[in-house]
Amino acid sequence: MSNPSSDTPVVVIAPDSFKGSLSADAVAAAIAEGIRRARPDADIRICPMADGGEGTLDAMLSVGGERRLIRVRGAAGPTRDAAVGLLRDGSAVVETAEIVGITDPVGMSVPVTARSTIGMGEAIRALLDDGVRRFYVALGGSSTNDAGAGLLVGLGMQLFDAGGAPVEPTPEAIARVARIDVSGLDARLTEASFVAMSDVDNPLTGDHGATAIFGPQKGVKPDQIALIDASLARFADLVEAALNRRVRDEAGSGAAGGLGFALRILSASFEPGAEVVARQIGLDAALSGANWLITGEGRSDVQTLHGKAPFIACRHAQAASVPATLLSGAIDPVALPRLSEHFSGCFSPAPGPITLDTAIRDAAKLLANEAEQLARLRFDAR
Repeated sequence: MSNPSSDTPVVVIAPDSFKGSLSADAVAAAIAEGIRRARPDADIRICPMADGGEGTLDAMLSVGGERRLIRVRGAAGPTRDAAVGLLRDGSAVVETAEIVGITDPVGMSVPVTARSTIGMGEAIRALLDDGVRRFYVALGGSSTNDAGAGLLVGLGMQLFDAGGAPVEPTPEAIARVARIDVSGLDARLTEASFVAMSDVDNPLTGDHGATAIFGPQKGVKPDQIALIDASLARFADLVEAALNRRVRDEAGSGAAGGLGFALRILSASFEPGAEVVARQIGLDAALSGANWLITGEGRSDVQTLHGKAPFIACRHAQAASVPATLLSGAIDPVALPRLSEHFSGCFSPAPGPITLDTAIRDAAKLLANEAEQLARLRFDAR
């Protein structure tokens, strides 16, 4: 870090992306532009954040590493190029939202009962071929609900029905699984370690499981919940018996439509995604000597306080005795009192009533304008 003079403001900008509008990098750049208008001398430290969902790969690579395209199957089956990351320490980042994300129109073009995470397993296997043995798997933003059956099949597991015919690893098909064969699981998995990036603590099945809680937002209909949940439970019975492990009820097994279960089977550790990102990008080092942090996201509400990137950035700032300001695209007024308990001011860049299309189109300009005014207020710029 640079060593600014005592009267030079040191500002850490650590936002998440504004979904559907700006990447975290672009959000940070817009905020930085506004601050420089007010204080051209400011020492600005850019730290793009993410919490395990879309944008996590970008955030993890922001401090160096290599982006690589791998040909894998998407959630709907057709192959596609998906990005993964190779970090400087030799570990890899596999982002669920990049491979089987809920924003992928092709993956979402088939019913959720026909979607699979097989591309996740294919990506990990390709990275194993490249010598990678440590994996960060970002679990947010999935479109799938297959208990990670696809991931395990992509890594060599086989599924069969009562007649011995192969079964596809989709929610509708795994109801027919009568036998699984784990002998083909990639032997290199015994050398590998996995960090699952998620703050979800749901089990795989039941009233608080993957299907009941997260399935509806992916297209699971109310009358399908019990059937799919039963299919996932049966699949879990077979996998756990074959590998002599019981993990379905462990925290996080219900993450990403049950991808967490598959990762638990592979002995993954679970960490809040935003904490992993903060550590990787060196947020604490950036906060050293700073006197202001600005963070934000597309929309802040009570969920922000449950491990989302702005809240994690705020906690790190508080530990460093640095005030943190929240600058988000929108702020739920109901959540404002609780948010204000943690942030030194909560702001939206909207200048007044505007349409969503306008807010998305002009997000960078609006953020820069608001950041300029906040900087003038904070540093009494004249």
